[in-house]
Amino acid sequence: MLEYIVFRFEQIIYLFELKPLFYLATLFVLGALVGSFLNVVIYRLPIMLQRDWRQQCLEILEQEPDAETETFNLYKPRSRCAHCGHQITALENIPLLSYLALGGKCSACRIRISIRYPLVELFTAVVSIVVGWHFGVTQQAAAALLLTWSLIALAGIDIEHKLLPDDITLPLLWSGVLLSLFHVFVDLQTSVIGAMAGYLSLWSVFVLFKLVTDKEGMGHGDFKLLAALGAWLGWKPLLVVVLTSSVVGAVVGISMILLKRSERGTQIPFGPYLAAAGWITLLQGENLMRYYFSLFGL
Repeated sequence: MLEYIVFRFEQIIYLFELKPLFYLATLFVLGALVGSFLNVVIYRLPIMLQRDWRQQCLEILEQEPDAETETFNLYKPRSRCAHCGHQITALENIPLLSYLALGGKCSACRIRISIRYPLVELFTAVVSIVVGWHFGVTQQAAAALLLTWSLIALAGIDIEHKLLPDDITLPLLWSGVLLSLFHVFVDLQTSVIGAMAGYLSLWSVFVLFKLVTDKEGMGHGDFKLLAALGAWLGWKPLLVVVLTSSVVGAVVGISMILLKRSERGTQIPFGPYLAAAGWITLLQGENLMRYYFSLFGL
């Protein structure tokens, strides 16, 4: 049985190498499907965490736990309309196509469905193609897809809840270390040093900022995310990640203030910028390093 599975897998790989357009089309469909699941993760995981934290607090306070309600996880209950409770059928849950077919509205109450859902599906599909095109039919492509999808989930959650869950950042960190055992992107030593440097660099900035201003400038999840990126990419590209994320974050923050979308004291999640910079560095790290060094005449 195992030999048959390996044989079929090798056939699929050979087909992808023989027909690149079929490979990219497959990645688009796969990316859209994963994007649909990421929508679930972005919406449900913070709720699951909040419920778990509440139960832990009640336990510490020696109070009665909340009465058990409907099972709520990434798989149950079935997706439903947030307004009328209509359960989404399989035909209404086809990525991108169902949204277009329904005109962006619930089939039962006709209330408009958030545009976020198809956008996440489309974005995930497009960046999956970019990853496949860049790395080709390789183990690096498979690993990079996993990293890409995880970063999308983290960015989406951080934008909505200012939270980077350990449930994603820590497995991402350890998977980066695990891949380094097989030299997928970097070797083990480089990965471990990258994880340490990523965490300690932002932690140091956090401590210094708090000592000077008596305020917390960023969340602990940012340390863990940069540590995870260090485990995947190594320590050398971390400066590129931090510089790129800081520049993008500053531009977006200033633009939002000028457009009166936010005020000076408004907290802006740093996770999405770290995620975006990490993904760009994954694809173009060496070019970005040369560019930044050239700016300083190095």
